[in-house]
Amino acid sequence: MPDDIIPKGPKEGGEIRDTRLSEALSERYLAYAMSTIMARSLPDVRDGLKPVHRRLLWAMHQLKLDPASGFKKCARIVGDVMGKDHPHGDSSIYDALVRQAQEFAARYTLVEGQGNFGNIDGDNAAAMRYTEARLTEVAQALLAGIDEDSVDFRATYDGEDKEPVVLPGAFPNLLANGANGIAVGMATSIPPHNAGELCAAALELIANPNATNADLLKHVPGPDFPTGGVLVESAAAIAEAYETGRGGFRLRAKWEVEKGKAGAWNIVVTEIPYQVAKSRLIEQIALLLEEKKLPLLADVRDESTEAVRLVLEPRNRTVEPAVLMETLFRATQLESRFSLNMNVLDASRIPRVMSLREVLRAWLDHRHVVLVRRTNHRLAAIARRLEVLEGYLIAYLNLDEVIRIIRTEDEPRVKLMARFDLTEVQAEAILNMRLRALRKLEEMEIRREHDKLTKEQKQLQGLIGSETKRWNAIGKEVEEARKKFGSGPLGDRRTAIGSGMPAVIVDESAFIEREPLTIVLSEKGWIRALKGHLAEEAELRFKEGDDLAFRLHAQSTDRLVIFTSNGKAYTLRADTLPRGRGDGQPLRLIVDLPNEDNVLAMFQPVDGGKFLVAATDGKGFLIDGAELTAEKRTGKQVMVLEGTARAALCAPAEGDLVAVLGDNRKLLIFPVEQLPVMTRGRGVQLQTYKDGGMADAKVFSGAEGLTWRLGDRTRTETELDTWRGNRAGAGKLPPNGFPRTNRFGN
Repeated sequence: MPDDIIPKGPKEGGEIRDTRLSEALSERYLAYAMSTIMARSLPDVRDGLKPVHRRLLWAMHQLKLDPASGFKKCARIVGDVMGKDHPHGDSSIYDALVRQAQEFAARYTLVEGQGNFGNIDGDNAAAMRYTEARLTEVAQALLAGIDEDSVDFRATYDGEDKEPVVLPGAFPNLLANGANGIAVGMATSIPPHNAGELCAAALELIANPNATNADLLKHVPGPDFPTGGVLVESAAAIAEAYETGRGGFRLRAKWEVEKGKAGAWNIVVTEIPYQVAKSRLIEQIALLLEEKKLPLLADVRDESTEAVRLVLEPRNRTVEPAVLMETLFRATQLESRFSLNMNVLDASRIPRVMSLREVLRAWLDHRHVVLVRRTNHRLAAIARRLEVLEGYLIAYLNLDEVIRIIRTEDEPRVKLMARFDLTEVQAEAILNMRLRALRKLEEMEIRREHDKLTKEQKQLQGLIGSETKRWNAIGKEVEEARKKFGSGPLGDRRTAIGSGMPAVIVDESAFIEREPLTIVLSEKGWIRALKGHLAEEAELRFKEGDDLAFRLHAQSTDRLVIFTSNGKAYTLRADTLPRGRGDGQPLRLIVDLPNEDNVLAMFQPVDGGKFLVAATDGKGFLIDGAELTAEKRTGKQVMVLEGTARAALCAPAEGDLVAVLGDNRKLLIFPVEQLPVMTRGRGVQLQTYKDGGMADAKVFSGAEGLTWRLGDRTRTETELDTWRGNRAGAGKLPPNGFPRTNRFGN
């Protein structure tokens, strides 16, 4: 057969279509993102559960692992979940089960575990073949009514069974237990809360549908973590976080002072922040002790049993306990921050960030839907039973005729339906009636049951017909949940609200052990810290071709300022500078100093002291020493430079006169009061030049005279009237013997 008439069809393996790679990637990545968001990472606002947690509870419900029954191996539970509902690995399923059973991880555990389920030190749970589990009463509340058509079901991943889309949720689980998850392009982070407080807020919302977040915060003052601790976030920040659905909460360990003999004392930590592993916390404190970064602390001991007890021993008795703890809060995980991002799936399965009011409103609306569906389900069951009971009563009233029809007719069901106007269901029920049910007592019980069901039917119909009655019924359910889960050891608030605590002022130097240092900066920009205050004549070694530029005596707790030719001031912490006998480290690796700029001064800023800063174009001003510090690596722009001008100096302003010397070798002296005090800017003209610029400047005391260095000698001029003038003047030639370098030299 010629090639041109060979039938063309799809190649073996299916159809091949040309598709742009970007389109194919976008389509597949979007499918993956939606799967992660909808079916893995974000909880449902109605029951507060992710799919894996919901499937675990559903599987345990099917295994009849209620609180009154016995335990079953976790391996059996995980196997059922993985085989029927959750198409993922067993380790992820077991990890989810373990977390729901850990009292230090879940505020209200949904699973009661038997065996090793891990501990607050961070140890893992035993393998699933060794542990057992069953549901708790909280989980039972989430599942209550699930067999009464209260929620929708969908097919499992293999299509062989059904699983619930959401649980009925008679417990405010989303906020009570919180949630964490990272999806694609979004995440959720919700801390645990107190169920009693949440139920009280929900009751407020039922009674007053227009209640604001501020009204609800009267009942919910903040999170309630299972490990306790003290919440130290301000009330305003908490209110804003709940209003926007985004924010964070600072949580501190709970501690107390334990008195000893002869005035000795220790600090005992009894509660640590949520999700902080105790063993790692102790390791962190011990490491900081070894590195001498906690000079107020002498030792830490772990004396915990089932209850947390960390003993902190101070360096000496004169230390204030609050100051010691403040240093630990700043340096360790004894203080942590838990973020709030209430990004959840709403009732229509759309992810969005909700406020506290919206979350509680969504939960109550879900309870309303569950109530209506459960009521309709019960009404349908009552209607079916009443239909059967009415058939029975007809049979009792006409018992002889019914018996005759059954004995003599070939098709008694049809005859009964025609003779007594029965439905098919009633006729079938009569035919299936046992002989023992024909006694007189049975007839009386049927009438009582009929009356009871008729009364219940009227009540339920009234409930369906009245929205007020429905919300009253929901209010009673919420009140029952508050009484059951909001009091006693389980319901009492564990996290103290400490937003009104007074602030403790701690100098950051308390973190650092104080010791003398000599800071050395070379001409090529290598900086190092040598132990002790070295004498001026002490020999210092540098790389070949390098030499000393600046030497400064300081303490390890000090901060140093580096002023450079780009007009910026950089701040260095003395304790962070490289130590040892080596060459040190390039300054440009510590701060963002461009290669074309060089260091003009290195000094310690003195509180209350002022400095003169000036540029090569003759402009300058005074600045407070505190304004020269900057925590950023990029430094702080002090002088605003124009054109080719560069910063020329930064010198202490101690005195009443300013001496300015130009490249033209003209000297001008004027009162320091003529200079403005600024925080940033170009400054004012110190001296006027026809050609060139400023060579040097200094502030000095007129009573002591103007001094300059000439070789190894120092000269002083006290008769200064010749050079006195006003700022921005031209000046006159300096005294005889002034250095040709045009520098004061000191």
